[in-house]
Amino acid sequence: MKIKEMIVVEGKDDTVRIKLAVEADTIETNGSAINEATLKQIKLAQEKRGVIVFTDPDFPGERIRRIIDEHVSGCKHAFLPKEKAKSKHGLGVEHATVADIRHALQSVHTLREDQHEEAVDWRPLLLQYGLIGGPLAKTRRNELGNRLHIGYANAKQLEKRLHAFQISRELFEQTMQDIVKEEGM
Repeated sequence: MKIKEMIVVEGKDDTVRIKLAVEADTIETNGSAINEATLKQIKLAQEKRGVIVFTDPDFPGERIRRIIDEHVSGCKHAFLPKEKAKSKHGLGVEHATVADIRHALQSVHTLREDQHEEAVDWRPLLLQYGLIGGPLAKTRRNELGNRLHIGYANAKQLEKRLHAFQISRELFEQTMQDIVKEEGM
């Protein structure tokens, strides 16, 4: 599998793992210490080939995503569920299987450029499906993030991701109905 876009990862071990899974070029941020030079390199890559941000499913990885999104528009995002990025040696892209990396890269999302379009009011739906404040909220948000390939998020961030990644109300409701149905089994 060949990826035309440049893949932004956190470090050398991530690059090694990505290259085992796909034929692609990477840009390493050297962890959460992303600097202006790296941001310029990402911006140039986005202009020339496109960029896929593929960071670890943890706080520093999310911080890097936010920094990149603030400085470089139009990047695609690939997400790994925490359970797919975990090993006895740690958490991160470098610990994922080749198959899980390929699956994440086939399920990329692009952030919405026009934030002025009419958007779904997500709050009532999040409450309706027990994604806020209930005993199953965290588990359900994790499962929803995995199925929609948008990663785990707390309730506030989930609202933002559903909007930013242009998830339709129909897809959201069908996915949540499937999750609730499977919980009842």
